[in-house]
Amino acid sequence: MPTSREVVNHMMENDLFSQWLGIEVLDVKDGYSKIKMTVRREMINGFGIVHGGIAFSLSDSAFAFACNNRNVLSVALDTSINFTKPVHVGDVLVAEANELHNGRSTGLYHITIKNQNDHVVALFKGTCYRTNKSLI
Repeated sequence: MPTSREVVNHMMENDLFSQWLGIEVLDVKDGYSKIKMTVRREMINGFGIVHGGIAFSLSDSAFAFACNNRNVLSVALDTSINFTKPVHVGDVLVAEANELHNGRSTGLYHITIKNQNDHVVALFKGTCYRTNKSLI
């Protein structure tokens, strides 16, 4: 059986969007992931702050790595995000995904996104559906 890290490494090899975001995987264990990225200029919106989709996408990747790392293919069933502070070009964002529930057919995860000043910039909640397929 592959380790959590091997599963996430396999996912990252095929995840071109997470690669484009510049995501670095910091830590992985069963039901948990911690990742980071640096915000780039092309990620700003028309208001001069970073597009909310960037924090959402970072959170979604942390969610995916946490809910799939036991090598059970899991897909998003429901997600939501709350933005608490604006994000700016040059910010280094860290998303930490924690498992709240690991069921046979669903899982529930809470992801906290902080900037380089340790300020919470967004909170994400995700529910996944577990299939009967393996990733590796």
